[in-house]
Amino acid sequence: MLQETKFPLFKADWVVILLYVTLLVCGWFSICGATHEIGDTNFFDWEVRTGKQLVWIGCAFTLGFVILMTDDKYYDTLADLFYWGMMVVLLITPFVAKDIKGSRSWVNLGFCNVQPAEFAKCATALAVAKLINQYGFSLNNMRNFAKAAGLILLPLVLIVMQRETGSALVYLAFFLMFYREGMPGCILFTAVAAVAYFVVGIRYGDTELPGTLASVGEFAVLIMIWLFTIGMVRVYAPKTGFDKLYAQIGVAVIAASLAVSHFVVPFDVSWALLALCLFATGHLTWHWLAQRLNVCLLIALFTLGSTAFLYTADFALNNILEPHQRERIQVLLGMNEDNRNAGYNVNQSKIAIGSGGLEGKGFMNGTQTKLKYVPEQDTDFIFCTVGEEQGFLGSAGVLLLFLALILRLIHLSERQSSTFGRVYGYSVLSILLFHVFINVGMVMGLTPVIGIPLPFFSYGGSSLWGFTLMLFIFLRIDAGRKRRL
Repeated sequence: MLQETKFPLFKADWVVILLYVTLLVCGWFSICGATHEIGDTNFFDWEVRTGKQLVWIGCAFTLGFVILMTDDKYYDTLADLFYWGMMVVLLITPFVAKDIKGSRSWVNLGFCNVQPAEFAKCATALAVAKLINQYGFSLNNMRNFAKAAGLILLPLVLIVMQRETGSALVYLAFFLMFYREGMPGCILFTAVAAVAYFVVGIRYGDTELPGTLASVGEFAVLIMIWLFTIGMVRVYAPKTGFDKLYAQIGVAVIAASLAVSHFVVPFDVSWALLALCLFATGHLTWHWLAQRLNVCLLIALFTLGSTAFLYTADFALNNILEPHQRERIQVLLGMNEDNRNAGYNVNQSKIAIGSGGLEGKGFMNGTQTKLKYVPEQDTDFIFCTVGEEQGFLGSAGVLLLFLALILRLIHLSERQSSTFGRVYGYSVLSILLFHVFINVGMVMGLTPVIGIPLPFFSYGGSSLWGFTLMLFIFLRIDAGRKRRL
Protein backbone atom coordinates (compact mmCIF):
# COMPACT_ATOMS: atom_id res chain seq x y z
CA MET A 1 0.00 0.00 0.00
CA LEU A 2 1.33 3.41 -0.94
CA GLN A 3 1.08 5.92 1.86
CA GLU A 4 0.01 9.52 1.23
CA THR A 5 2.17 12.33 2.54
CA LYS A 6 0.88 13.96 5.70
CA PHE A 7 -0.03 17.11 3.83
CA PRO A 8 -1.96 16.43 0.59
CA LEU A 9 -1.35 20.08 -0.31
CA PHE A 10 2.14 19.10 -1.45
CA LYS A 11 0.70 16.62 -3.94
CA ALA A 12 -1.68 19.08 -5.57
CA ASP A 13 -1.04 20.19 -9.13
CA TRP A 14 0.75 23.50 -8.68
CA VAL A 15 0.45 24.42 -12.34
CA VAL A 16 -3.32 24.73 -11.92
CA ILE A 17 -2.93 26.55 -8.61
CA LEU A 18 -0.50 29.03 -10.19
CA LEU A 19 -2.89 29.67 -13.08
CA TYR A 20 -5.75 30.05 -10.60
CA VAL A 21 -3.86 32.65 -8.55
CA THR A 22 -2.74 34.49 -11.70
CA LEU A 23 -6.30 34.74 -12.96
CA LEU A 24 -7.49 35.98 -9.57
CA VAL A 25 -4.83 38.70 -9.50
CA CYS A 26 -5.67 39.79 -13.05
CA GLY A 27 -9.35 39.75 -12.16
CA TRP A 28 -8.86 41.93 -9.07
CA PHE A 29 -6.92 44.54 -11.04
CA SER A 30 -9.66 44.49 -13.69
CA ILE A 31 -12.25 45.18 -10.99
CA CYS A 32 -10.06 48.06 -9.81
CA GLY A 33 -10.16 49.52 -13.31
CA ALA A 34 -13.91 48.97 -13.66
CA THR A 35 -14.97 50.42 -10.30
CA HIS A 36 -12.32 53.05 -9.53
CA GLU A 37 -13.68 56.55 -9.05
CA ILE A 38 -11.49 59.51 -10.01
CA GLY A 39 -9.80 60.78 -6.86
CA ASP A 40 -10.17 57.57 -4.84
CA THR A 41 -6.95 56.05 -3.52
CA ASN A 42 -8.18 53.38 -1.10
CA PHE A 43 -8.69 50.03 -2.82
CA PHE A 44 -8.84 48.02 0.40
CA ASP A 45 -11.78 49.59 2.20
CA TRP A 46 -14.80 47.34 2.83
CA GLU A 47 -17.04 50.08 1.46
CA VAL A 48 -15.62 49.71 -2.08
CA ARG A 49 -15.95 46.69 -4.31
CA THR A 50 -12.22 46.10 -4.61
CA GLY A 51 -12.00 45.76 -0.83
CA LYS A 52 -14.93 43.36 -0.73
CA GLN A 53 -13.45 41.32 -3.56
CA LEU A 54 -10.22 40.91 -1.56
CA VAL A 55 -12.29 39.44 1.25
CA TRP A 56 -13.98 37.04 -1.17
CA ILE A 57 -10.55 36.07 -2.54
CA GLY A 58 -9.23 35.48 0.99
CA CYS A 59 -12.23 33.27 1.74
CA ALA A 60 -11.62 31.42 -1.54
CA PHE A 61 -8.00 30.68 -0.56
CA THR A 62 -9.19 29.38 2.81
CA LEU A 63 -11.84 27.25 1.14
CA GLY A 64 -9.26 25.81 -1.27
CA PHE A 65 -6.87 24.98 1.56
CA VAL A 66 -9.59 23.21 3.58
CA ILE A 67 -10.62 21.18 0.52
CA LEU A 68 -7.05 20.07 -0.17
CA MET A 69 -6.64 18.95 3.44
CA THR A 70 -9.86 16.89 3.38
CA ASP A 71 -9.86 13.18 2.55
CA ASP A 72 -10.90 12.84 -1.10
CA LYS A 73 -13.05 9.78 -0.28
CA TYR A 74 -15.71 12.08 1.14
CA TYR A 75 -16.43 13.63 -2.25
CA ASP A 76 -17.50 10.29 -3.68
CA THR A 77 -19.25 9.05 -0.53
CA LEU A 78 -21.24 12.23 0.11
CA ALA A 79 -21.94 13.15 -3.53
CA ASP A 80 -25.61 12.14 -3.43
CA LEU A 81 -26.22 13.89 -0.11
CA PHE A 82 -24.59 17.06 -1.41
CA TYR A 83 -26.63 16.90 -4.63
CA TRP A 84 -30.06 16.36 -3.08
CA GLY A 85 -29.34 18.90 -0.37
CA MET A 86 -28.61 21.50 -3.04
CA MET A 87 -31.77 20.54 -4.92
CA VAL A 88 -33.80 21.30 -1.81
CA VAL A 89 -32.04 24.65 -1.47
CA LEU A 90 -32.74 25.47 -5.14
CA LEU A 91 -36.38 24.51 -4.67
CA ILE A 92 -36.97 26.85 -1.73
CA THR A 93 -34.79 29.71 -3.03
CA PRO A 94 -37.53 31.44 -5.11
CA PHE A 95 -39.73 31.59 -2.01
CA VAL A 96 -37.13 33.16 0.32
CA ALA A 97 -35.08 35.24 -2.11
CA LYS A 98 -35.79 38.88 -2.87
CA ASP A 99 -36.61 40.04 -6.37
CA ILE A 100 -33.38 41.48 -7.82
CA LYS A 101 -33.75 42.71 -11.41
CA GLY A 102 -36.51 40.17 -12.03
CA SER A 103 -34.53 37.25 -10.60
CA ARG A 104 -35.21 35.36 -7.38
CA SER A 105 -31.91 33.52 -7.06
CA TRP A 106 -30.01 35.46 -4.38
CA VAL A 107 -30.34 34.51 -0.70
CA ASN A 108 -29.49 37.15 1.90
CA LEU A 109 -27.26 35.81 4.67
CA GLY A 110 -27.02 39.15 6.44
CA PHE A 111 -23.39 39.99 5.72
CA CYS A 112 -23.64 39.08 2.02
CA ASN A 113 -25.88 37.62 -0.66
CA VAL A 114 -25.17 34.18 -2.11
CA GLN A 115 -26.46 32.48 -5.22
CA PRO A 116 -27.09 28.76 -4.58
CA ALA A 117 -27.07 28.04 -8.33
CA GLU A 118 -23.30 28.60 -8.38
CA PHE A 119 -22.73 25.83 -5.83
CA ALA A 120 -25.28 23.49 -7.39
CA LYS A 121 -22.95 23.07 -10.40
CA CYS A 122 -20.36 21.39 -8.18
CA ALA A 123 -23.00 19.18 -6.53
CA THR A 124 -24.31 18.13 -9.93
CA ALA A 125 -20.82 17.33 -11.21
CA LEU A 126 -20.14 15.11 -8.19
CA ALA A 127 -23.49 13.30 -8.48
CA VAL A 128 -23.09 12.66 -12.21
CA ALA A 129 -19.51 11.44 -11.69
CA LYS A 130 -20.66 9.01 -9.01
CA LEU A 131 -23.47 7.71 -11.22
CA ILE A 132 -21.24 7.11 -14.25
CA ASN A 133 -18.60 5.51 -11.99
CA GLN A 134 -20.99 2.63 -11.25
CA TYR A 135 -19.89 -0.78 -12.52
CA GLY A 136 -21.18 -1.52 -16.02
CA PHE A 137 -22.61 1.96 -16.54
CA SER A 138 -22.64 3.09 -20.18
CA LEU A 139 -24.12 6.18 -21.76
CA ASN A 140 -24.90 4.10 -24.86
CA ASN A 141 -27.67 2.52 -22.81
CA MET A 142 -30.67 4.82 -23.14
CA ARG A 143 -31.90 4.10 -19.61
CA ASN A 144 -28.51 5.02 -18.16
CA PHE A 145 -28.34 8.10 -20.35
CA ALA A 146 -31.78 9.17 -19.15
CA LYS A 147 -30.65 8.85 -15.51
CA ALA A 148 -27.56 10.98 -16.11
CA ALA A 149 -29.50 13.56 -18.13
CA GLY A 150 -32.14 13.70 -15.37
CA LEU A 151 -29.50 14.66 -12.79
CA ILE A 152 -28.59 17.61 -15.01
CA LEU A 153 -32.07 18.68 -16.07
CA LEU A 154 -33.46 18.79 -12.52
CA PRO A 155 -31.27 21.70 -11.32
CA LEU A 156 -31.70 23.35 -14.73
CA VAL A 157 -35.49 23.40 -14.28
CA LEU A 158 -35.24 24.58 -10.66
CA ILE A 159 -32.95 27.46 -11.66
CA VAL A 160 -35.29 28.47 -14.50
CA MET A 161 -38.00 28.73 -11.83
CA GLN A 162 -35.78 31.38 -10.20
CA ARG A 163 -35.83 33.36 -13.48
CA GLU A 164 -32.12 32.74 -13.98
CA THR A 165 -32.10 31.40 -17.54
CA GLY A 166 -28.42 32.20 -18.06
CA SER A 167 -27.28 30.19 -15.04
CA ALA A 168 -29.58 27.34 -16.07
CA LEU A 169 -28.11 27.14 -19.58
CA VAL A 170 -24.66 26.50 -18.08
CA TYR A 171 -25.83 22.97 -17.23
CA LEU A 172 -25.90 22.14 -20.93
CA ALA A 173 -22.09 22.11 -20.71
CA PHE A 174 -22.34 18.68 -19.06
CA PHE A 175 -23.20 17.22 -22.46
CA LEU A 176 -19.62 17.93 -23.57
CA MET A 177 -18.50 15.59 -20.81
CA PHE A 178 -21.15 13.08 -21.88
CA TYR A 179 -19.66 13.06 -25.36
CA ARG A 180 -16.22 12.28 -23.91
CA GLU A 181 -17.72 9.43 -21.90
CA GLY A 182 -19.33 7.71 -24.87
CA MET A 183 -22.55 9.56 -25.59
CA PRO A 184 -23.53 8.86 -29.21
CA GLY A 185 -22.40 11.67 -31.50
CA CYS A 186 -25.86 11.88 -33.02
CA ILE A 187 -27.18 13.41 -29.78
CA LEU A 188 -24.60 16.17 -29.89
CA PHE A 189 -25.36 16.65 -33.59
CA THR A 190 -29.06 16.95 -32.78
CA ALA A 191 -28.34 19.72 -30.28
CA VAL A 192 -26.23 21.63 -32.82
CA ALA A 193 -28.94 21.15 -35.45
CA ALA A 194 -31.57 22.52 -33.06
CA VAL A 195 -29.51 25.70 -32.61
CA ALA A 196 -29.23 26.04 -36.39
CA TYR A 197 -32.99 25.54 -36.81
CA PHE A 198 -33.74 28.18 -34.19
CA VAL A 199 -31.35 30.80 -35.59
CA VAL A 200 -32.33 30.37 -39.23
CA GLY A 201 -36.05 29.90 -38.56
CA ILE A 202 -36.34 32.95 -36.30
CA ARG A 203 -33.96 35.22 -38.20
CA TYR A 204 -35.65 34.75 -41.59
CA GLY A 205 -39.12 33.81 -40.39
CA ASP A 206 -40.65 37.05 -41.65
CA THR A 207 -38.80 37.13 -44.99
CA GLU A 208 -40.88 35.94 -47.95
CA LEU A 209 -39.34 33.57 -50.49
CA PRO A 210 -39.62 35.29 -53.93
CA GLY A 211 -42.32 33.84 -56.16
CA THR A 212 -43.98 31.93 -53.30
CA LEU A 213 -45.99 32.50 -50.17
CA ALA A 214 -43.43 30.70 -48.01
CA SER A 215 -41.06 32.29 -45.52
CA VAL A 216 -37.34 31.90 -46.16
CA GLY A 217 -36.79 30.72 -42.58
CA GLU A 218 -39.33 27.90 -42.68
CA PHE A 219 -38.28 26.82 -46.18
CA ALA A 220 -34.56 26.81 -45.31
CA VAL A 221 -35.02 24.84 -42.08
CA LEU A 222 -37.18 22.21 -43.79
CA ILE A 223 -34.48 21.87 -46.46
CA MET A 224 -31.92 21.37 -43.68
CA ILE A 225 -34.09 18.71 -42.01
CA TRP A 226 -34.51 16.91 -45.31
CA LEU A 227 -30.78 16.96 -46.06
CA PHE A 228 -29.89 15.87 -42.50
CA THR A 229 -32.32 12.97 -42.82
CA ILE A 230 -30.72 11.86 -46.07
CA GLY A 231 -27.26 12.18 -44.52
CA MET A 232 -28.19 10.14 -41.44
CA VAL A 233 -29.71 7.39 -43.59
CA ARG A 234 -26.55 7.31 -45.70
CA VAL A 235 -24.31 7.06 -42.60
CA TYR A 236 -26.33 4.81 -40.28
CA ALA A 237 -28.47 2.75 -42.70
CA PRO A 238 -26.55 2.61 -46.02
CA LYS A 239 -27.83 -0.85 -46.97
CA THR A 240 -31.41 0.35 -47.22
CA GLY A 241 -30.62 2.63 -50.17
CA PHE A 242 -33.25 5.09 -48.92
CA ASP A 243 -30.84 8.02 -49.16
CA LYS A 244 -30.88 7.91 -52.96
CA LEU A 245 -34.65 7.44 -53.02
CA TYR A 246 -35.24 10.42 -50.72
CA ALA A 247 -32.81 12.59 -52.68
CA GLN A 248 -34.53 11.85 -56.00
CA ILE A 249 -38.03 12.39 -54.61
CA GLY A 250 -36.94 15.56 -52.84
CA VAL A 251 -35.38 17.16 -55.92
CA ALA A 252 -38.43 16.34 -58.00
CA VAL A 253 -40.98 17.62 -55.46
CA ILE A 254 -39.09 20.83 -54.64
CA ALA A 255 -38.45 21.67 -58.29
CA ALA A 256 -42.09 21.02 -59.22
CA SER A 257 -43.39 23.06 -56.27
CA LEU A 258 -41.21 26.06 -57.04
CA ALA A 259 -42.15 25.91 -60.72
CA VAL A 260 -45.88 25.76 -60.02
CA SER A 261 -45.71 28.53 -57.43
CA HIS A 262 -43.61 30.79 -59.64
CA PHE A 263 -45.33 30.26 -63.00
CA VAL A 264 -48.87 29.04 -62.21
CA VAL A 265 -50.35 29.77 -58.79
CA PRO A 266 -48.29 31.18 -55.91
CA PHE A 267 -48.60 29.02 -52.79
CA ASP A 268 -46.64 28.13 -49.66
CA VAL A 269 -44.05 25.65 -50.98
CA SER A 270 -43.03 24.86 -47.40
CA TRP A 271 -46.04 22.57 -47.28
CA ALA A 272 -44.43 20.42 -49.95
CA LEU A 273 -41.24 20.14 -47.88
CA LEU A 274 -43.28 19.40 -44.77
CA ALA A 275 -44.99 16.59 -46.67
CA LEU A 276 -41.54 15.23 -47.65
CA CYS A 277 -40.42 15.18 -44.03
CA LEU A 278 -43.62 13.46 -42.91
CA PHE A 279 -43.25 10.98 -45.76
CA ALA A 280 -39.70 10.13 -44.65
CA THR A 281 -40.87 9.75 -41.05
CA GLY A 282 -43.69 7.41 -42.02
CA HIS A 283 -41.56 5.43 -44.45
CA LEU A 284 -38.74 4.89 -41.93
CA THR A 285 -41.23 3.96 -39.19
CA TRP A 286 -42.91 1.43 -41.48
CA HIS A 287 -39.51 -0.08 -42.34
CA TRP A 288 -38.70 -0.31 -38.63
CA LEU A 289 -41.96 -2.15 -37.98
CA ALA A 290 -41.30 -4.52 -40.88
CA GLN A 291 -37.58 -5.17 -40.41
CA ARG A 292 -37.05 -4.21 -36.73
CA LEU A 293 -34.15 -2.01 -37.76
CA ASN A 294 -33.90 0.31 -34.75
CA VAL A 295 -31.74 2.87 -36.55
CA CYS A 296 -34.67 3.63 -38.87
CA LEU A 297 -36.86 4.44 -35.88
CA LEU A 298 -34.20 6.76 -34.44
CA ILE A 299 -33.84 8.63 -37.74
CA ALA A 300 -37.61 8.90 -38.02
CA LEU A 301 -37.77 10.37 -34.53
CA PHE A 302 -35.01 12.84 -35.45
CA THR A 303 -36.93 14.00 -38.53
CA LEU A 304 -40.24 14.25 -36.69
CA GLY A 305 -38.65 15.97 -33.68
CA SER A 306 -36.82 18.45 -35.89
CA THR A 307 -40.04 19.34 -37.68
CA ALA A 308 -41.89 19.78 -34.40
CA PHE A 309 -39.04 21.94 -33.05
CA LEU A 310 -39.29 24.25 -36.06
CA TYR A 311 -42.95 25.00 -35.41
CA THR A 312 -42.56 25.38 -31.64
CA ALA A 313 -39.46 27.63 -31.70
CA ASP A 314 -41.47 30.72 -32.62
CA PHE A 315 -44.00 29.96 -29.87
CA ALA A 316 -41.18 29.55 -27.33
CA LEU A 317 -39.60 32.84 -28.37
CA ASN A 318 -42.81 34.84 -28.10
CA ASN A 319 -44.57 33.11 -25.20
CA ILE A 320 -42.01 31.42 -22.94
CA LEU A 321 -38.95 33.68 -22.91
CA GLU A 322 -39.03 36.89 -20.90
CA PRO A 323 -39.46 40.10 -22.97
CA HIS A 324 -35.90 41.26 -22.30
CA GLN A 325 -34.53 37.84 -23.28
CA ARG A 326 -36.56 37.86 -26.50
CA GLU A 327 -35.35 41.36 -27.28
CA ARG A 328 -31.71 40.38 -26.73
CA ILE A 329 -32.02 37.43 -29.11
CA GLN A 330 -33.66 39.59 -31.78
CA VAL A 331 -30.94 42.22 -31.45
CA LEU A 332 -28.21 39.56 -31.66
CA LEU A 333 -29.76 38.05 -34.80
CA GLY A 334 -29.97 41.48 -36.41
CA MET A 335 -33.77 41.55 -36.40
CA ASN A 336 -33.89 44.77 -34.38
CA GLU A 337 -31.54 47.71 -34.23
CA ASP A 338 -31.47 48.81 -30.62
CA ASN A 339 -28.57 50.77 -29.20
CA ARG A 340 -30.50 52.15 -26.23
CA ASN A 341 -32.11 49.14 -24.58
CA ALA A 342 -31.18 45.49 -25.25
CA GLY A 343 -28.30 46.37 -27.54
CA TYR A 344 -26.90 49.18 -25.42
CA ASN A 345 -24.64 47.01 -23.24
CA VAL A 346 -23.13 45.17 -26.18
CA ASN A 347 -22.71 48.30 -28.26
CA GLN A 348 -20.90 50.16 -25.47
CA SER A 349 -18.84 47.07 -24.67
CA LYS A 350 -17.63 46.79 -28.27
CA ILE A 351 -16.77 50.50 -28.28
CA ALA A 352 -14.72 50.03 -25.11
CA ILE A 353 -12.85 47.00 -26.48
CA GLY A 354 -12.23 48.67 -29.83
CA SER A 355 -10.93 51.86 -28.20
CA GLY A 356 -8.25 49.84 -26.42
CA GLY A 357 -6.42 49.18 -29.68
CA LEU A 358 -3.33 46.97 -29.64
CA GLU A 359 -1.76 47.88 -26.30
CA GLY A 360 -4.67 49.49 -24.44
CA LYS A 361 -5.03 52.80 -22.64
CA GLY A 362 -3.29 51.64 -19.50
CA PHE A 363 -4.39 50.58 -16.03
CA MET A 364 -7.35 52.69 -14.81
CA ASN A 365 -7.10 54.96 -17.87
CA GLY A 366 -10.12 53.63 -19.76
CA THR A 367 -12.54 56.38 -20.69
CA GLN A 368 -15.56 54.14 -21.30
CA THR A 369 -15.13 52.46 -17.93
CA LYS A 370 -14.34 55.64 -16.03
CA LEU A 371 -17.48 57.33 -17.34
CA LYS A 372 -19.56 54.21 -16.60
CA TYR A 373 -20.88 53.84 -20.13
CA VAL A 374 -20.97 50.04 -19.89
CA PRO A 375 -23.55 48.68 -17.41
CA GLU A 376 -22.41 45.75 -15.26
CA GLN A 377 -18.81 46.43 -16.32
CA ASP A 378 -17.38 44.87 -13.15
CA THR A 379 -19.52 41.71 -13.31
CA ASP A 380 -20.90 40.24 -16.54
CA PHE A 381 -19.06 42.73 -18.78
CA ILE A 382 -15.72 42.75 -16.97
CA PHE A 383 -13.87 41.61 -20.11
CA CYS A 384 -14.53 44.95 -21.81
CA THR A 385 -12.42 46.57 -19.06
CA VAL A 386 -9.57 44.24 -19.96
CA GLY A 387 -9.95 45.12 -23.63
CA GLU A 388 -9.99 48.88 -23.08
CA GLU A 389 -7.18 49.09 -20.52
CA GLN A 390 -4.89 46.32 -21.77
CA GLY A 391 -5.82 46.24 -25.45
CA PHE A 392 -5.63 43.30 -27.79
CA LEU A 393 -2.40 42.02 -26.24
CA GLY A 394 -3.84 42.00 -22.73
CA SER A 395 -7.11 40.41 -23.85
CA ALA A 396 -5.22 37.72 -25.77
CA GLY A 397 -3.06 37.12 -22.70
CA VAL A 398 -6.12 36.55 -20.51
CA LEU A 399 -7.63 34.15 -23.04
CA LEU A 400 -4.32 32.28 -23.23
CA LEU A 401 -4.36 31.90 -19.44
CA PHE A 402 -7.83 30.37 -19.63
CA LEU A 403 -6.70 28.14 -22.51
CA ALA A 404 -3.70 26.96 -20.48
CA LEU A 405 -5.98 26.16 -17.53
CA ILE A 406 -8.43 24.22 -19.69
CA LEU A 407 -5.66 22.23 -21.41
CA ARG A 408 -4.09 21.44 -18.04
CA LEU A 409 -7.44 20.25 -16.70
CA ILE A 410 -7.81 17.98 -19.74
CA HIS A 411 -4.37 16.51 -18.95
CA LEU A 412 -5.30 15.96 -15.31
CA SER A 413 -8.65 14.42 -16.26
CA GLU A 414 -7.05 11.95 -18.63
CA ARG A 415 -4.53 10.73 -16.03
CA GLN A 416 -7.16 9.85 -13.44
CA SER A 417 -7.14 6.25 -12.23
CA SER A 418 -10.91 6.21 -11.66
CA THR A 419 -13.91 6.99 -13.81
CA PHE A 420 -15.21 9.19 -10.99
CA GLY A 421 -12.17 11.46 -11.15
CA ARG A 422 -12.14 11.64 -14.94
CA VAL A 423 -15.85 12.42 -15.24
CA TYR A 424 -15.70 15.06 -12.51
CA GLY A 425 -12.63 16.66 -14.11
CA TYR A 426 -14.28 16.89 -17.52
CA SER A 427 -17.43 18.31 -15.89
CA VAL A 428 -15.38 21.09 -14.27
CA LEU A 429 -13.52 22.02 -17.44
CA SER A 430 -16.72 21.87 -19.52
CA ILE A 431 -18.44 24.35 -17.18
CA LEU A 432 -15.36 26.57 -17.19
CA LEU A 433 -15.15 26.48 -20.99
CA PHE A 434 -18.86 27.30 -21.35
CA HIS A 435 -18.56 30.32 -19.04
CA VAL A 436 -15.50 31.72 -20.81
CA PHE A 437 -16.86 31.14 -24.31
CA ILE A 438 -20.31 32.62 -23.65
CA ASN A 439 -19.12 35.53 -21.49
CA VAL A 440 -16.41 36.70 -23.88
CA GLY A 441 -18.75 36.09 -26.80
CA MET A 442 -21.56 38.19 -25.37
CA VAL A 443 -19.17 41.04 -24.53
CA MET A 444 -18.07 41.05 -28.18
CA GLY A 445 -21.62 40.66 -29.52
CA LEU A 446 -21.08 37.10 -30.77
CA THR A 447 -23.40 35.26 -28.37
CA PRO A 448 -26.66 36.21 -26.62
CA VAL A 449 -26.41 38.27 -23.42
CA ILE A 450 -27.50 35.69 -20.86
CA GLY A 451 -25.80 37.18 -17.82
CA ILE A 452 -23.16 34.69 -16.68
CA PRO A 453 -19.89 35.78 -15.01
CA LEU A 454 -16.34 35.44 -16.30
CA PRO A 455 -14.63 32.94 -13.94
CA PHE A 456 -12.20 34.50 -11.43
CA PHE A 457 -12.69 37.96 -12.99
CA SER A 458 -16.26 39.06 -12.36
CA TYR A 459 -16.97 40.76 -9.04
CA GLY A 460 -18.79 38.68 -6.43
CA GLY A 461 -18.29 35.92 -3.92
CA SER A 462 -20.74 33.26 -5.11
CA SER A 463 -19.18 32.77 -8.54
CA LEU A 464 -15.63 32.84 -7.14
CA TRP A 465 -16.41 30.40 -4.34
CA GLY A 466 -18.36 28.13 -6.67
CA PHE A 467 -15.49 27.82 -9.15
CA THR A 468 -12.96 27.49 -6.32
CA LEU A 469 -15.03 24.68 -4.81
CA MET A 470 -15.21 22.80 -8.12
CA LEU A 471 -11.57 23.33 -9.04
CA PHE A 472 -10.01 22.43 -5.70
CA ILE A 473 -12.17 19.34 -5.21
CA PHE A 474 -10.78 18.12 -8.51
CA LEU A 475 -7.23 18.98 -7.42
CA ARG A 476 -7.81 16.96 -4.22
CA ILE A 477 -9.15 14.01 -6.20
CA ASP A 478 -6.14 14.23 -8.51
CA ALA A 479 -3.75 14.39 -5.54
CA GLY A 480 -5.12 11.08 -4.23
CA ARG A 481 -5.30 9.27 -7.55
CA LYS A 482 -2.27 7.01 -6.84
CA ARG A 483 -3.51 5.77 -3.50
CA ARG A 484 -4.00 2.00 -3.42
CA LEU A 485 -6.19 0.28 -0.83
